[in-house]
Amino acid sequence: MSRPVPKPGILDIAPYTPGKSGAGLTGRVFKLSANETPLGPSPKAIEAYKAAADHLEDYPEGTSRALRETIGRTYGLDPDRIICGAGSDELLNYLANTYLGPGDEAIHTTHGFLVYPIATMANGAVNVIAPEKNFTADVDAILNLVTPRTKMVWLANPNNPTGTYVPFDEVKRLRAGLPPHVLLVIDAAYSEYVSRNDYEAGIEMVATHDNTVMTRTFSKIHGLASLRVGWMYGPANIIDAVNRIRGPFNVSTAASEAAIASLEDPEHQNRSRVHNDTWRTWLTEEVGKLGLEVTPSVANFILIHFPQEKGKTAEDADAFLTKRGLILRALKNYKLPHALRMTVGTEEANRLVVAALAEFMGQK
Repeated sequence: MSRPVPKPGILDIAPYTPGKSGAGLTGRVFKLSANETPLGPSPKAIEAYKAAADHLEDYPEGTSRALRETIGRTYGLDPDRIICGAGSDELLNYLANTYLGPGDEAIHTTHGFLVYPIATMANGAVNVIAPEKNFTADVDAILNLVTPRTKMVWLANPNNPTGTYVPFDEVKRLRAGLPPHVLLVIDAAYSEYVSRNDYEAGIEMVATHDNTVMTRTFSKIHGLASLRVGWMYGPANIIDAVNRIRGPFNVSTAASEAAIASLEDPEHQNRSRVHNDTWRTWLTEEVGKLGLEVTPSVANFILIHFPQEKGKTAEDADAFLTKRGLILRALKNYKLPHALRMTVGTEEANRLVVAALAEFMGQK
């Protein structure tokens, strides 16, 4: 029987697999699999979201002008060089749709965000994987893979799911080593959590180059994941090109208004940052005391490595924790079959996970 056939390469793409939600479990469930903020969104954002319900019959303003202007004021950027999207994922796909085609190559690192290979392959381009060093992007490894066909480099900084980051000097070295026609995409979804002196989210890189963009999201520290809103800062020529394929009204009024209100509540963001700093440090130390290795993280999650001996594996730990309503992120699809990623949660959730892991490791 004749039927529509996807274009070449589509069926070779492994679909994105989100973390477990805990659906179907009985009793209390602590979802620590999706890097959601335990403090939730700003109350001002919730109020703005509810107020938008009075005008659901109206289309959103087509360019997210008010949100772009608020982002511009917040970070000292030109609003005309900002584009907003339904989460930063949409913007990453727009970039691939705009700049990648059959036969092109795009580079990302071994444990990079799963959207990168999906967006690359969906456009017929070749996905090139650069090895990491200590679960961190390696600039030299990336540069060694550049060919005349390379059109894009994806760099998650900090990286999900490892929580590691590339210092600003290394990012500058990466950009300097790439040919001018190669677009460097700095995905800074977790940048608000970083407090290292040698880190820069990407604003300076974009401001001084015409072949680099930075993407950000309101899904993490702002706590607006369900509204799907993100933004990108880039050179005027790239913003112009992406806007030509951007769908009209791609950011809802409710999402835009909530994001604006969240940006105007820096105190709430700071509370989230302080909570994360405190409990990320505590989790890293306490889990380490159990004999489990934790990759040093600058984001709002930690990467926990498990032994490969029977009964103590990451898969065993995942099943053990899930039975207790503690949902972490299994990482086989990230080429990390022996690790679990844990979002920094509430005090109660954090303590419960450590206690459960102690029991799992036979220390209770």
